Amino acid sequence: MHSESLIYLTADEAIKQFSAGSISPVDLIQAIIMRSETVEPHINAFTETYFDKALAEAKNAETRYRQGRARPLEGIALAVKDEFRLKGTRRTSSSLVYRDRIDDETDVIIQRLLDAGAIVHAKTTTPEFCLLGSCHSRLWGTSHNPWNLDISPGGSSGGSGAALAAGTATIATGTDIGGSIRIPAALCGVVGYKPPYGRNPELPIFNLDFYSHSGPMARSVADIAMMQNIISGPHNQDIASLREIITLDYANVDNLTGWKIAYSMDLGFLTIDHRVRRNTEQALEVFQELGANVEQVELGWDESIIEAAHHYWAHGWAVTFADLLVSHRDELTDYAVWFLENALSSTSTDYLNSIETTVQMYNQFGPLMDEYDIFICPTLTTSGVPAEFTWPESNVEVNGQLISMDEEHWNLTYVFNMLSRCPAISLPSGVCDNGVPTAIQIVGRSFDDQRVITVARAFEQAFRMPDLKLDPRIV
Repeated sequence: MHSESLIYLTADEAIKQFSAGSISPVDLIQAIIMRSETVEPHINAFTETYFDKALAEAKNAETRYRQGRARPLEGIALAVKDEFRLKGTRRTSSSLVYRDRIDDETDVIIQRLLDAGAIVHAKTTTPEFCLLGSCHSRLWGTSHNPWNLDISPGGSSGGSGAALAAGTATIATGTDIGGSIRIPAALCGVVGYKPPYGRNPELPIFNLDFYSHSGPMARSVADIAMMQNIISGPHNQDIASLREIITLDYANVDNLTGWKIAYSMDLGFLTIDHRVRRNTEQALEVFQELGANVEQVELGWDESIIEAAHHYWAHGWAVTFADLLVSHRDELTDYAVWFLENALSSTSTDYLNSIETTVQMYNQFGPLMDEYDIFICPTLTTSGVPAEFTWPESNVEVNGQLISMDEEHWNLTYVFNMLSRCPAISLPSGVCDNGVPTAIQIVGRSFDDQRVITVARAFEQAFRMPDLKLDPRIV
């Protein structure tokens, strides 16, 4: 098989071919290494690589297939976000402060993927402390979108998204506290899933942060479901991890007859680029063609949601790093300094008000979802943000104009971190004239993973995604 075909195999497809003996895990890992050597200088998605170790593990995987002992993800190339612990490797959080930190254990969801046979060949870039919806840092430089190098691959799991898009990983991991899985999935034209809070185990202290989720990124809904079936389930160091174990069905779905789908184009307060709107409308037509009843709804939300989210982040995520303003200020990025300083001005009353805002949001969304099976909206308002997008705001193109805005005005993801028990998946909805994909976000009722996967799978099979082409500067 030609290397171009190998690198864009889904995990599901690769496993079938490994089992049939038509290709081997060694073939896949070699092709991904060759691809990485070509595109990495341009996209900068990896912090470090483990190619020799991965090749050795691929040979072991090849033997397992031959002996009939293959595990569920045997031989699949896995890129791990730098935010995760992987024993014996650096976890820098893309900060000069932690450039030499080496972990002596592996995070639980990564270990579960390894135990299932996945092969880690690289760690992927993030912004410092995962603080941006773009992906650049003083330690690792700027990561770029493979479809348009001037555009960000998104953040904070930007390196994972870029690697999947460029064919330098088969599956990847991400974390999501405001959209950090779904934003890069949208900008890179791949699939990213934020599971409901508690579905995938976390380690303290962020296991008790209900905005915080770890989850899978891949190039197909089937791969997302395969990964979820492996990484979900309770863990004895995470009191919030759900004891219910679910197995997601990702079989073919050829119609959605009788399903009721609600949608909002703008959540009631955002400005949506006309290209994003067009592609979302076309996606909604696909659902209608599948037999679903699609209706526009009013959520009753407004911009006060943005302030509420910032105050919540200030009292959990940001304060974790606040001491560094004193001890390591000179080593921090400008955006980290800005974010942390602003977080320190938030009060306990602000925090309580943010929780009340979340309650009010679900008072509107919960009853709505009693009437509908699924909710759909665009993932982003725009067809791309600059590779160097930063806090507090940067110019973003919307409807042909450059508008200075913060990132909560160009994404529709963080609201479902606030409504954290609602699963949400982002998958491609089309391509814009700048070569960058657009995406829709499919959101379910609280803890209703299966319905989200079923609808996403139906759409993925029915929708004809236009061809994407790598930025010509890469090859």
